[in-house]
Amino acid sequence: MTNHPSLANLKNKTVLVLGFAKSGKAAAHLLVKHGARVIVNDAKPFGELTETEELEAAGVEFVTGGHPLRMFGESIHLIVKNPGIRYDNPVVKEGLHRDIPIVTELELAYWLVQGSLVAITGSNGKTTTTTVVHEMLLADQKEAKIAGNIGLPACEVAESVGENEYMVTEVSSFQLKGTIDFRPHIAVLLNIFDAHLDYHGTRADYIQSKANIAANLSADDYFVYNADDQVAKEVAVRHKGTNVPFSVTNRLAEGASHEEGTVYWQNEPLLQTDDIALPGIHNLENVLAAVVIAKLLDVSDDTVKSVLAAFTGVEHRLQFVKEMSGRKVYNDSKATNILATSRALSAFGQPIVLIAGGLDRGNDFSALAESLSNVKAMAVYGETGKKLKDAGALADVPVIKQTVRLQEAVKEAYAASEEGDILLLSPACASWDQFRTFEERGDCFVSAIEEL
Repeated sequence: MTNHPSLANLKNKTVLVLGFAKSGKAAAHLLVKHGARVIVNDAKPFGELTETEELEAAGVEFVTGGHPLRMFGESIHLIVKNPGIRYDNPVVKEGLHRDIPIVTELELAYWLVQGSLVAITGSNGKTTTTTVVHEMLLADQKEAKIAGNIGLPACEVAESVGENEYMVTEVSSFQLKGTIDFRPHIAVLLNIFDAHLDYHGTRADYIQSKANIAANLSADDYFVYNADDQVAKEVAVRHKGTNVPFSVTNRLAEGASHEEGTVYWQNEPLLQTDDIALPGIHNLENVLAAVVIAKLLDVSDDTVKSVLAAFTGVEHRLQFVKEMSGRKVYNDSKATNILATSRALSAFGQPIVLIAGGLDRGNDFSALAESLSNVKAMAVYGETGKKLKDAGALADVPVIKQTVRLQEAVKEAYAASEEGDILLLSPACASWDQFRTFEERGDCFVSAIEEL
């Protein structure tokens, strides 16, 4: 990649890092290393922050316990915002009013990376696809690093990626909304579903944020997109990159596609779906995207096939937990929206006992009712318990139990299950009513299963 903006331009300039979570810490260290004057602002009291000593010693100023606008007495050149901080935050609003560029650490990562950057976004499937691609590159003896939501912040990894190496990064709409010049070599849009409307406000803003992944592509870059997704197809005509589609439902003359149990690359048979370890039609979507990326990066057919035969999934994403008393237990805590849960339900032919619930973002769960035909019982919990109970009633689910907490829902679900059933946590909601992360929720579920 060429013509990157440079962190050298920030030397001796004041940069405000808004939010001192994982990405904020990485950004602050990076900016200090490149000679910027850094102010860190976090709503938490200073005593609750961790890993501040080295930055304090380097002269970083910490403004904590709120978001005082007096910080703008400085001549701030750039704001690097934690992706999760909304645009109605007073500091963000003041920065916009003053025409100060506001970015996320993903933009800084782009400024640094010298190798080929692969960026993967979508409402669902990002982590699985990112992980599969990374494993394919490594298995093919290529130098590759993984970054983004899946692990280390992108800006922490980017500087170590050499010219002939690869960085595969999972990127969210929150991160992409805060980009200006960001330009991956391969931009991937898996799907678009209404999500994070509490953050974006409108569907249009959410879609535009996702579309930012392709906004700066050149003819030498690739846009890998889901040809079965109408919004992804619309994004495909809005940039200057080279389009490469994938489709689960239609045989394509180019790209990756599927027909009658065979996966095709450039309309030639590549492998059989029976040889793919990941379950579910939604994972086939992820597999096809990974095939496109791998083939664009010259990964061999044998490597693609061997990785797909061995890769059984990512923790908390339709993860097989155990078989107990004839019941198979799956942890799909990462299913934070209706589409993800619908896809998880479609992965099984056996009767399902579904555990769902979580943060109420104002969603209408009636759309979930269409996917509940194979659900024999539901245990719903949390803020959305009543809405999910109503969705189950709409679908005539025979048994529906509502509880307050996840642990109670697990007990009710097990009581409603029998030998041969699938016991599935697929919440269809964010975790933040009871848990800090979906990982914490999934761990709680597994612990509750072990305690039965």
